[in-house]
Amino acid sequence: MNFKERFLASICVLFIISIQAQETTTTTVSATSTDISLNLDLEAVASVFGESKDLEDFETRLNNPESKISNLDLNEDGNVDYLRVLEVSEDHTHVVTIQSVLAENEYQDVATIDVEKSGEDTQVIITGDAYIYGPNYFISPYFGITPPIFGWFWGPMYNPWMSPWYWGFYPPYFSPWRPFPPHIYHNNVHGHINAHNRYNHDHVKRNHNAKRLQKSVSHKDFQKKNPGKSFAKRNAGMTNKRDINLNNNAKFNRTNSKNFNRTSTRPFTSPTRTRSSFRPSSMSRSSGRFGGFRR
Repeated sequence: MNFKERFLASICVLFIISIQAQETTTTTVSATSTDISLNLDLEAVASVFGESKDLEDFETRLNNPESKISNLDLNEDGNVDYLRVLEVSEDHTHVVTIQSVLAENEYQDVATIDVEKSGEDTQVIITGDAYIYGPNYFISPYFGITPPIFGWFWGPMYNPWMSPWYWGFYPPYFSPWRPFPPHIYHNNVHGHINAHNRYNHDHVKRNHNAKRLQKSVSHKDFQKKNPGKSFAKRNAGMTNKRDINLNNNAKFNRTNSKNFNRTSTRPFTSPTRTRSSFRPSSMSRSSGRFGGFRR
């Protein structure tokens, strides 16, 4: 092989390596936003609420260092904030407020959970604080199994819950952890969302009584100090966190579609299944009981 042939061969090898490197980098999907609303998934909060036996247990689960349900670090001290739980009630309405503990005597509302009983039915509405999640970010969960916490709310063991913990004084189990990048947090918290529940985001509205009760324990110290960091200021043109979810899902689907079109060289053919190799799943999502909470 003469010099010219060796030179052309080297150019071809470099070109092939360059193409392979471009394909490798473009198939990597990373988080496109670090918005603070991405750091506490309220569907995961709904799942944890439905699995708790009472509000003390709920607060423990929210702050469990092993499950890492929260990724919020509002005061940016390098540690995930402790989330305290406060409750106020009147007649058949209970309002549960989740607050980040930021400093001595400084707290920020993160979300509220309204629990209302009408006859034999109990309705739950989770509302993200408008400053963090944007206005009207609601979730109405439909639980596959009646939550044990319902029996606590309406049973003889009920006692109002006001978290005894505050800045610098936390329960023994709590050991602060450093926040993760949003996409790593998302991968972790997704495993804590109960797939047997449904999470309705449409046609949900809090009643005025719940709003009035929540005001008695509300704290918005971070919001007062940082008016320029509201959801509207952080995300121009978006209504609330649901728009971020839809936008990120659309980007993810477009990226996957491009990667599939680029890497596919032949039509996909489903492998042949024999009778002996096919067994229906014993835990299909359809086996869960959906709907209301009638008991």
